[in-house]
Amino acid sequence: MASSPPMVDPAIFSHIRIVLSMVVSLGIARLLSGVARFVQHPGRKRAYGVHLLWVVSLLLSMMHFWWWEFSLSHLQVWRFETYVFVVGYAALYYLLCAVLFPDDLAEYTGYRDYFMSRRRWFFALLATAYLVDVADTWIKGQEHLAAQGYEYAVRTAAYVVLCVVASLTTNARFHVAFAVLSLTYQISWILRVYDVIGK
Repeated sequence: MASSPPMVDPAIFSHIRIVLSMVVSLGIARLLSGVARFVQHPGRKRAYGVHLLWVVSLLLSMMHFWWWEFSLSHLQVWRFETYVFVVGYAALYYLLCAVLFPDDLAEYTGYRDYFMSRRRWFFALLATAYLVDVADTWIKGQEHLAAQGYEYAVRTAAYVVLCVVASLTTNARFHVAFAVLSLTYQISWILRVYDVIGK
C-alpha cells in the first residue's frame, strides 16, 4: 500500500505568511495613499492616465500575489533561502509601488513627467517581477509549473520584451496600448487560471 504524503505543519506557512502580509500591506497602503492625494489635492499635480492604469494593475497584482502565494502552503520543507526569496519577491512589488508614488514630486510638472522620467526603473522592476514569478512557480513544484501551460511561458516572455520596449520609448500610443492591454489580459488571466484557491 502506498504511503500518504507527509502532512505539512500549517503553523510554518502561517508564520511566513505574516511577514509576506506586512510587505504586501505596505505596498497596497502606498498605492491607496497615492490615489487619495488626487482626491485631497486635485489641482496640485496633474494625473496621467497611463500612470493610473499601472496603479490599478499593480493594486490588482498585489492582491492577487497574496491570493496565489497560498500555494506555498503545500511546501513540505521550508529553507531560509526560500523564505528570503519569497519575501524578496514581495519586496519587488513594494518597490514598484514606491516608484509609482514617490515621496515628493517637486521636481516634476505632473505624473506624466515623473512617470516618463522614471519609466526605466518601473519597467525594469516589472520585468524582473515576471521573471522572479517563474522561479516562484517552480518552487511550488514541477506539477504546479507544468499546470500553467504553454501560455504562461509565452506570457512571461511577451511581458519582458514589452517592458524592455516600454523602458526605451516615450511614444504615448505605445504606453497607452501597453497599459490597457496589460490590465485587460491580467484580469483575463486571473479569471481563467487563478480565480479559485486550491485548484
